[in-house]
Amino acid sequence: MKPIGILGGTFDPIHFAHLRFAQEAAVSLQLREVRFIPAGRPPHRAAPGVSPQQRLEMTRLATSNNPLFLVDDREVRKETPSYTIDTLTELRAELGEQQPLVLLMGADAFLGLASWHRWRELFDLTHIAVALRPGYPHVMWADSMPDSLRSELHKRMAPQHRWLQDSPAGLISTLEITPLDISATKIRSCIGQDETPRYLLPDSVLAYIQQNHLYQGKA
Repeated sequence: MKPIGILGGTFDPIHFAHLRFAQEAAVSLQLREVRFIPAGRPPHRAAPGVSPQQRLEMTRLATSNNPLFLVDDREVRKETPSYTIDTLTELRAELGEQQPLVLLMGADAFLGLASWHRWRELFDLTHIAVALRPGYPHVMWADSMPDSLRSELHKRMAPQHRWLQDSPAGLISTLEITPLDISATKIRSCIGQDETPRYLLPDSVLAYIQQNHLYQGKA
């Protein structure tokens, strides 16, 4: 059964690095779809500078022309902090016990996984796929982890991506993706300094930012 990819984030704003990661993951992992889930009230960082509804709308604009991409607004609709464990519990209940799920995340986010709320329980609900830069030594990456996370990596590492299709949850896989040095921080700084972030994010998202005067004066 083809897995469903889950890509969460603040998307403040969404940009081409997010989209390229999702596209390459969909191909490499043979995903049925990728669900973008903008965080409503992220518990691990300060509140984004624009509203959850605005970040949701930018995500919808950015993904609208790709049939592999879907946008899920469940975290934006919540009035409580958005914990990944709660979102995945809801998705598992909706999609069934046998549907493989794959939580997509970057290497830096994975290194901090042990600080997440009920993080070990995530493996009962989903696989995790981690994006690495091409040529990044796997040993060096593992050595930088806390012992608890390194233990889970060694126990759960999938030898091949196809293993993610054979079970609903519990494995870790890595994939090399095209390195794009784009960040939401860089985009917000660019706009705050009255510079153009064109070609760092979709034109439709940039137009929305300009029409709604987002991120101005926040360099």
